[in-house]
Amino acid sequence: MSVVDVSDQESWFHKNQQRIAPWLFLAPGLLFFMVYVIIPVFQSFNLSLYEWDGLGAAEYVGFRNYEDLYWEWVDRDAFYTSLKNNLIWLLLYLAAIPAGLFIALFLNQTVWGIRLYKSLFFFPFVISQVVVGLVFTWFYDPTFGLLNEFLSLFGLGPLNVLGDERFVTYGIIFAGLWPQTAYCMILYLTGLNAVDPEQIEAGRLDGAKGFRMLWHIILPQLRPATFIAFVVTIIGALRSFDLISIMTQGGPFGSSRVLAYYMFEVALSEYGFRMGYGAAIAVVLFLIMLCFIAYFLWSMYREERGH
Repeated sequence: MSVVDVSDQESWFHKNQQRIAPWLFLAPGLLFFMVYVIIPVFQSFNLSLYEWDGLGAAEYVGFRNYEDLYWEWVDRDAFYTSLKNNLIWLLLYLAAIPAGLFIALFLNQTVWGIRLYKSLFFFPFVISQVVVGLVFTWFYDPTFGLLNEFLSLFGLGPLNVLGDERFVTYGIIFAGLWPQTAYCMILYLTGLNAVDPEQIEAGRLDGAKGFRMLWHIILPQLRPATFIAFVVTIIGALRSFDLISIMTQGGPFGSSRVLAYYMFEVALSEYGFRMGYGAAIAVVLFLIMLCFIAYFLWSMYREERGH
């Protein structure tokens, strides 16, 4: 290689250094994302077309696993219950977003003791979901739980929340809302720190205050935080597993199952090592998540183009 060729390569690198540098920084993350996310997604799609117990030879069955899921839906069997519970999780879990916003607005004040309040509201976010599950299992206990102690003051109870098919899913969702609200609160607190004070001052001069100030001036500036809160909350609701495993193990009588827990049951528990069937459930769960996230991405893209 001549000196001219080397100098030409060096000059090309120096000319394109600013364009290349971001990709060099992104390369390790993209590589890990490809290996641990993208490739397993396609492997799950492929595995869902097979009948496999995890040890022997895999047998190609085409879309039979999806047909079985369809008939479970028609017969209102385990898959129907799991999907229905996931939709309930999704609808009620979204309450964490407005709750986190209002707590963030309250904590975004300069009053005495605000650091203590922030620590108390932040606490649920840093503890494990396993701990949250155990705490609420004790809270709901029909013999010594605080919930029934409180109900007894009004002559009510005892109420076995986790043992009643009517209440169990709502009880677990309420437990999950505790740390999820804290997470949304942190997102909004971060967003509130970036709100433009000049816009707020201009709004005050125009007579905006209270709800009008919040709706027309503060919330539009919190759009990025709201988008992240929606995406994270939707994903958290659809992949809920740990609280169900700790608090009820899908019971009573499978009434608190969700898709992620049902996938675990059919693929890895004593119900039988049906890896292909579990992969089919994972694909359905992935497609539901993809639809919601694609919708929010498209909505944000349209808003950005509109501005």
